[in-house]
Amino acid sequence: MQTVFVNPERCIGCLQCEIACAVEHSASQDETTAFLERPVPRKRIHVEAGPMVSLAFPNRCRHCDPAPCLQVCPSGAITRDDELDLVLVDPKRCIGCAMCAVVCPFDVVTFHPLAGGPGDEVAVAVKCDGCIDRLRMGDLPACAEVCKVDALVFGELNELVAAGSLREAGAVLAASGVTATPLPGGDPLAGWRAWGGAVGAAGAAAAEWEPGQQVGAGEGTGGGPTSTLNEQGGRS
Repeated sequence: MQTVFVNPERCIGCLQCEIACAVEHSASQDETTAFLERPVPRKRIHVEAGPMVSLAFPNRCRHCDPAPCLQVCPSGAITRDDELDLVLVDPKRCIGCAMCAVVCPFDVVTFHPLAGGPGDEVAVAVKCDGCIDRLRMGDLPACAEVCKVDALVFGELNELVAAGSLREAGAVLAASGVTATPLPGGDPLAGWRAWGGAVGAAGAAAAEWEPGQQVGAGEGTGGGPTSTLNEQGGRS
């Protein structure tokens, strides 16, 4: 079973997944014009605040089996795609009763007017459809494609769970002082950490520098006395 797997400890709250999701479900699928459409295209993934300031959680439909929303829908608007095992909503059949939202254990169903719905002012159930059109073309779901820190990854569920177990075991070993098992493919956050270290070092160096301090050590490059900067910015 292929699905989008969430690694909440990696989410940095950038909201790129929300933007990509809304654009993917727009009529134009163009990020420069999508939000000018009426009705406004809606996101199907929701980045929510985590237990700490630096943590966030990208919440999306899990496409449960059995799916409570499918079982209680009185109009038959919610169905399951047998090929890709995704729970889908037909906006033209939705009556906006919100029974699906009541029984959803993950609180991922929202209600908004949609371009394919019964009317521009009629709110219908909106939830993740797994980017079913992209999957049929062999592409990744939009949210997983734009996530740069692997907070959202797409693949076989058992393989993703095994990779997550290996990563968590490595973190425990590292915390206990034991050499951790390296992650397959390297750490996707390494670039961010290196950039943060460089910014921190530059900030510390700038904070330590004061006008008038000596800018050379020993003799200058020309063999003469070392030059200094006076408080007016000139040389003495």
